[in-house]
Amino acid sequence: MVRLRARSRVLLASLVRPHRRPLGLAIGLLLLQNAAGMAGPLLVMLGIDKGIPPLRDDGDPTVLVLIATAFLAAAAGEYLGKRGFLILSARIGQAVLLDLRQRVYDHFQRLSVDFHERYTSGRVVARLTSDMDSIAELVDGGIDDLVLAGLSVLSVAGILLWLDAPLAAVTLLAFPFLLWLSRWFARASARAYRRTREAVALVIVHFVESLGGIRAVQAFRREPRNQQIFEDLNDDYRRANLHAFRLIAIYSPASRSSATSRSPRSSPTAGGRSCTVTPRSAYSPRFCSIYAASSNPCRS
Repeated sequence: MVRLRARSRVLLASLVRPHRRPLGLAIGLLLLQNAAGMAGPLLVMLGIDKGIPPLRDDGDPTVLVLIATAFLAAAAGEYLGKRGFLILSARIGQAVLLDLRQRVYDHFQRLSVDFHERYTSGRVVARLTSDMDSIAELVDGGIDDLVLAGLSVLSVAGILLWLDAPLAAVTLLAFPFLLWLSRWFARASARAYRRTREAVALVIVHFVESLGGIRAVQAFRREPRNQQIFEDLNDDYRRANLHAFRLIAIYSPASRSSATSRSPRSSPTAGGRSCTVTPRSAYSPRFCSIYAASSNPCRS
């Protein structure tokens, strides 16, 4: 397993190396998006604390207008950062997938005839279709959500500690449970993912091999037997997917419930003070829910 991971890291580095400059720009855009998104609730707090009192007491809207302008700028920055990152990440991801497909195809062509006699064409098709589709799903929609969620966890935790340490302490009480729950889900979902990949590969193998040798199948009247084998493999694939969805059904409600139970809305006190619903408290449930989302390796 360690050797496989080391080889995977080497392969990933070789695939990403030609795109280092666009990748650095994409990371910068992602940081801009995260900073702009975190600034929203903070600006709302400043608007209430610093902007409304001058408007109420002296009729001076200057501070509130400045904060509102900053809020609009933050929203625009978040939009532009998200848009630019999605465009760049899509280009990099598709270029990496193109290179990876070409390498896999070239590798299969250079393998010996003895290997191809033992390794059926259906398994080759499964590697070039099902496995590639899984990587494409991660590249298209998983990486940005995962990285952004991780940045959001650190950002929200830092802002919450800066704004109100006792409130942060109440919120962080849920963190050990979320950490344990996420580690359990990561291990269980990794096993479930491998099982689903193996199951769908067997489905593709049987389908391709049966149709590729359809003359022999019909000549020896193997249609009923092949149909039975396919139904069994297809049912095993269904059960593998159901098991994966059961894991998600356990993890997602548990993580959300933990986030809700430690939010200021449900906590009676924080550091000996009453916890009211304020712009500051918006960071508390957001922290727990973002961490739960960032720890989900089966987002799709």
